[in-house]
Amino acid sequence: MSKTNEDYFDSLPYGRLGVIPLESCKEFCKKVDEYLVEWRAQRSKELHHGIVFQGYTRDSYIMDAECPRFGSGEAKGQLNESVRGDDIYILVDVTNYSCTYEMSGGIVNHMSPDDHYQDLKRIVAAAKPNARRVNVIMPFLYESRQHRKSGRESLDCAMALQEMVDMGVANIITFDAHDPRVANAIPLHDFESVSPAHQIIKALLTNCTDITLDSDHLMVVSPDEGGMKKAVYYANNLGVDMGMFYKRRDYSRIVDGANPIVAHEFLGSSVDGKDIIVIDDMIASGSSMFEVCESLKSRGARNIYLCATFGLFTKGMKKFDEFYEKGMFTKVITTNLVYQTEELLSRDYYISCDMTKYVAMLIDTLNHDSAVSGLLEPSERIQKNIRKYREKGTLED
Repeated sequence: MSKTNEDYFDSLPYGRLGVIPLESCKEFCKKVDEYLVEWRAQRSKELHHGIVFQGYTRDSYIMDAECPRFGSGEAKGQLNESVRGDDIYILVDVTNYSCTYEMSGGIVNHMSPDDHYQDLKRIVAAAKPNARRVNVIMPFLYESRQHRKSGRESLDCAMALQEMVDMGVANIITFDAHDPRVANAIPLHDFESVSPAHQIIKALLTNCTDITLDSDHLMVVSPDEGGMKKAVYYANNLGVDMGMFYKRRDYSRIVDGANPIVAHEFLGSSVDGKDIIVIDDMIASGSSMFEVCESLKSRGARNIYLCATFGLFTKGMKKFDEFYEKGMFTKVITTNLVYQTEELLSRDYYISCDMTKYVAMLIDTLNHDSAVSGLLEPSERIQKNIRKYREKGTLED
């Protein structure tokens, strides 16, 4: 799809575009930047050049910024070029544990989500006084797994959102927030939780060409009650049935900060002989997915495709390798919105869903102050790909 052919913008840019990737997502942003450079170079041929389009076409939209650290481990946000009057988009991956810094004579620390979030605030503080607008794209929402307050505990996600808008952030864009209702913490400010459903379905149909799109051969399954709405959306778009598991927990004790799951109970029609798409917002340790796979296989499921927006794999790949060797699942699909290890990318069963083009579209559209509703609701594009798949039996990658 050609961005410039389908979505030409008649509106003026809000300001000169600038993209600031934090250390956690620089490789991702390089690809985003390549799309922006290509689209705007094509579009500039049709624009009336003038002062409002100054800097519209550039060799790169990535701004020179950094967060240097002192020997104590303290840091500061620093911009090495002017952002006066610019429309700035700051990107951060708070899950990227591969980033490190040295302190106290050579001690190497791996950056935690807290470190990444602090660096984000430092760059916002450095940019806000002179930038015309500051926007944050945070694919994995900071502290989003603690999305509601229960008892005497903190609600860090809500506090972080309030802190960002208090600092002057205009737009906050995230993907598949664990509970989008956390936006209620900032009801008067723009917060978008974007679904990558179109990209995940496209990646699945591109790489798994033996899937038959009907209820006799395919079912979408939610691994828990929290993901049911997502599973319904996928099932409705694919035109197939949906099933779900609910987690029966032991509320008499707490293990690793949560009530342990006693069993996964399945609700839905027969899965015997069917391909199953298990869809969730994230794969963390994978324990829930493993139990779901075992349960589905015991019921006669054929191929099982594990799909999630975020692949965190917090306990490594060993258990996934074992389950794959035992034939418990066929493919794992997650996006590149968060850090991916070389170990993960080397797995034959893993499919990486590229989101760089979509993020570039969001940035390009917002910079023109145009509505993003067409990008946020992908049903039309999903149906277009499904029609292609049914006609050809595959999709072009």
